[in-house]
Amino acid sequence: MLEHIEGPQDLKKLSADELRMLASEIRDVLVETCTRLGGHLGPNLGVVELTIAMHRVFDSPRDKLVFDTGHQSYVHKLLTGRLADFGSLKQGGGLSGYPSRRESEHDLVENSHASTSLSYADGLAKAFTIRGERDRTVVAVIGDGALTGGMAWEALNNIAVARDSRLVIVVNDNGRSYQPTIGGVARHLAAVRVSQRYEHVLDRIKTTVTNTPLVGSPLYGALHGAKKGLKDFLQPQVLFEDLGIKYIGPIDGHDEALVEYALRRASEYGGPVLVHVITRKGFGYPPAEQDEQDQMHQVGPAPKSPPASGAPKARDWTDVFADEMVAIGARRPDVVAITAAMLYPVGLAPFAAAYPDRVYDVGIAEQHAMTSAAGLAMGGLHPVVSLYSTFLNRAFDQLLMDVALHRLPVTVTLDRSGVTGPDGASHNGMWDGSILQAVPGLRVAAPRDGSRIAELLNEAVEVSDGPTVLRWPKGKVGAEAEAVGKLGAMDVLCSPGDGLGADVLLLGAGPMSVTCVDVAKRLEGHGIGVTVVDPRWIKPVDPAVADAARRHRLVAVVEDNGRAGGFGDAVCRLLRDCDDQTPAVTFGLPQEFLEHGSRDAILEAAGLSAQHLARRLTEAVARHAPSGSPDGPSGSPDAPGGSPDAARVPGEVPEERLPE
Repeated sequence: MLEHIEGPQDLKKLSADELRMLASEIRDVLVETCTRLGGHLGPNLGVVELTIAMHRVFDSPRDKLVFDTGHQSYVHKLLTGRLADFGSLKQGGGLSGYPSRRESEHDLVENSHASTSLSYADGLAKAFTIRGERDRTVVAVIGDGALTGGMAWEALNNIAVARDSRLVIVVNDNGRSYQPTIGGVARHLAAVRVSQRYEHVLDRIKTTVTNTPLVGSPLYGALHGAKKGLKDFLQPQVLFEDLGIKYIGPIDGHDEALVEYALRRASEYGGPVLVHVITRKGFGYPPAEQDEQDQMHQVGPAPKSPPASGAPKARDWTDVFADEMVAIGARRPDVVAITAAMLYPVGLAPFAAAYPDRVYDVGIAEQHAMTSAAGLAMGGLHPVVSLYSTFLNRAFDQLLMDVALHRLPVTVTLDRSGVTGPDGASHNGMWDGSILQAVPGLRVAAPRDGSRIAELLNEAVEVSDGPTVLRWPKGKVGAEAEAVGKLGAMDVLCSPGDGLGADVLLLGAGPMSVTCVDVAKRLEGHGIGVTVVDPRWIKPVDPAVADAARRHRLVAVVEDNGRAGGFGDAVCRLLRDCDDQTPAVTFGLPQEFLEHGSRDAILEAAGLSAQHLARRLTEAVARHAPSGSPDGPSGSPDAPGGSPDAARVPGEVPEERLPE
């Protein structure tokens, strides 16, 4: 059946039996593809019937479908003509793991950040109303976990007064985000989900969740007792209808006909409607349904070959952090941890198991997490807030004004910094190194290897007069890189002679410093001496950089962050402030949204591989040779004695000027 679906219109011709066959085929494709290539398996298995019903009722792309946390859009991709390309999911040059406007006219929001769909949908629906396009409907699909985010509540507050907006909100309630959705409101919805006192909005409504774990959406708990007291206790529609949002449900999300019937009623209403659909994450695939941790929220690709017998298992950066947090917790009873609905992905599960009363899961609410941490610090504790780097963007104001302004001892750990690879533009952690440079009094560390995670985390939690941040990438930790000396508080990883005089002072942020060691070896073969330094703390820049720069012909900085405003710019600023004339160049990620692909491939394309860097530095050394030197053009504006401004502007060597 699936091979004959070229677009949503083909779905409208199918019988009930054919729809069941189609759902089964879709699940087969999801399991085969995700277990082979990796991907978000559990969420998509849970929305098969829901997505089929949406495309049968609504007319995409004229009607607009907005997916919150777009990783649940795989079924949507299969139903909109992308089956032939689905085998390239999350591969370089292949299909994105999220909606992609470049891929299809049916994809609207390239979104992987939770709690945003309702705001998009509110604006779209209002635009259609203003333009007189009353025959167009906007559908927002949001998970119950995303309703823990404050932005979703802000949107609901505004949707409620837009009485003439043709807007359908589909709440996919599976009781989980990554892990079971938590909070007082979730406990109340759990009671509703298994109660016989449903308000039977639909004649054919039935309950199928008596065996589902007693967890539910954090949004609905408050509304059970919110209206007139006990008689409304088990009526989840109370709050929404008091706000002016029509409520339909709860509905069995795996009964396609029932979901379709509910959506048709919602589409005919003419105003905001919320359809509450109960699904099971991983539905139809027993290994996912039985996975108690996250019901196969995301699976990695199958290994190409089994590990050699007796070979040590490579560890993730997150695992190293997780172990050290437990060790710190044993020594420091004042250390507590905060997660934003990602206990396992950010490595706090072992800490939670060891110290269950010292972990706070606030739901998908990074802003609240940060200011709550400020309160914990004011109360005499040292909180560690663990986030993905890309989600720090949401809590920047709170870090700046609520934590840093008060000089509070809060440590923030940023997993998935730099290039994350297959997850694409919205997940790359390439912004934190720039935005954090603007925060007064903040210290930022970038570990180069596993030992340095433990070392720097311990240093961070010892800081008592302001906030600290640690950032590390996704994936396996590489080989250890031991220091051969010190330069201020920085580690010297390799140097010619005494390390105080050479052609290039090469500073590498975090794991890029290990790449820089490889670069130095390549340049040594060409007679170029390089001192490689791992700064350890990339904010503030160690003043010893300026002293060392005067003993080198060129300063170069390599980072896996966007080049604008990052560590490289901070180094250049320090050199300017010290009136140092040593030329400086910076190498980093281009300031653009990067396509998905493997981390190594993206770094290679950005010129951040050892081979590319060696070529560019060879050219840069020649360009910055002293005036009249046979190694470089006489009178070069970038040479010492040339224009200080020209020498100080950071930038990569243009590709066309590289030697073959």
